[in-house]
Amino acid sequence: MSRPDPSAPPTSSGQEPPSEAGVNPGTHRLVPRAPAISWWMLLLTTVAILMTSVDHQILPAVLPQISEQYGLDAQQAGLINSVYFAGLVAGGVIFGYISDRIGTGYRRSWTWNVAMLLAVIGGALTFGLAGSFIAFLLLRIPMGISRGGSEPVNVAIVAEWWPKEHRGFAVGVHHTGFPIGQFLAGALIAIVLGSAHWSAAFLVIPMLGIPIIIGQAFLGRKKHQATVYRKMEEMEQTPPLPELSTRSDGSFWAPVKEALKHKNVRWAVVLCFLFLWGEAGVVTFLTTQFRGFGMGVSDAILVSGASGLTGWIGQVVWGSLSDRLGRKFAIGFLIVGWAGSLLAMIFIHDLTSAWIILLVWGLFRNAPFPVVYALLVDSVPRAAGTALGIMIGVALGVSGIFASAVSGIVITQLGFTWHYIVLAIICLLAFIPLSRITETVAIARRRTPDEPAQQLS
Repeated sequence: MSRPDPSAPPTSSGQEPPSEAGVNPGTHRLVPRAPAISWWMLLLTTVAILMTSVDHQILPAVLPQISEQYGLDAQQAGLINSVYFAGLVAGGVIFGYISDRIGTGYRRSWTWNVAMLLAVIGGALTFGLAGSFIAFLLLRIPMGISRGGSEPVNVAIVAEWWPKEHRGFAVGVHHTGFPIGQFLAGALIAIVLGSAHWSAAFLVIPMLGIPIIIGQAFLGRKKHQATVYRKMEEMEQTPPLPELSTRSDGSFWAPVKEALKHKNVRWAVVLCFLFLWGEAGVVTFLTTQFRGFGMGVSDAILVSGASGLTGWIGQVVWGSLSDRLGRKFAIGFLIVGWAGSLLAMIFIHDLTSAWIILLVWGLFRNAPFPVVYALLVDSVPRAAGTALGIMIGVALGVSGIFASAVSGIVITQLGFTWHYIVLAIICLLAFIPLSRITETVAIARRRTPDEPAQQLS
């Protein structure tokens, strides 16, 4: 017997689930169980997010070469990144919204493929027009739109192809593509720069996403989703959606209203805004910092992605534990780890210390985001694309617009020590929105020996 769906419409008894109640049954299992198609979709979306991550790292990695070619200082370089993040805001909100209007489930694949094609086209145009600074600056916009649009739809896809009980695990594993991509980006870009102009990185790397687009078009089909939902019910697990696909009806603003009426969505935007401010502030100027104390170009680019080597550990561990211990507990632990890691960056002074400290940061860097994404899908399953788009577009985009510019000013005026102190304080402020968020996982309590076992609903 499958478990009842807490997010379903009111039953015949007339009782409606409370708007802020938990909607995820949680799990007792350490090792997740899921149909084979779920695992294949997890693999495909993980590779997709890896490509998104690599694409996102191109600009910070080659920023010193761009600054040298166009004669930019740190403040001006930060403004280039701000233009990119402005496009990201639009992409996250627009594509997240469209994915709900066109349809959830297998229909999201169509939206995601369009978003990824923008990156391929934008990368090719950047390569062809890199000689002009104005053209380069303007092309940050479609690249940002693609980055902002592909991530929320990709997260919604993996969440809608896995049982509710293991949503945190699935999103956590899916997000390992980010830290792996962060490391591979350094290696790939270093290889490209060894034999070509920096603009070639914008051509070669986005083109690698074409096979992923083809794979998503094949796997993300209605018949495959129908099979995976049937298998979930046979395994006595909870399908993530009551139907294979739903389209948002009502007014033009219906998906936005449905997403924003839940306080978890509103506070998650603030929470991730603070985390992402810290991340944008760090990664934009890492290679610049390393070059400042004499590190070679290849070493600086490679070690700047070191957090990717350990990033997958935090994501899988805390994504899985959030299914058992709750989303809020996991996020609270990660806030502390983030702040400590940022303060440790003050003591980077050579290649060895950079490797050690960035490997430690990797255990925390990406881990909060899959937990928050699982929280949002738990909270508003019927408007997941819009909610994720708002959160990723607004939190990531707006933080990037301000973080890069503000960090450039702080570094120019006060240096890197105060830069990291300010970022650590910003990160600790995340405890404020976390205190306002409602837990969505039904956390299992220990039962006494004489207490009959009860199944969570």
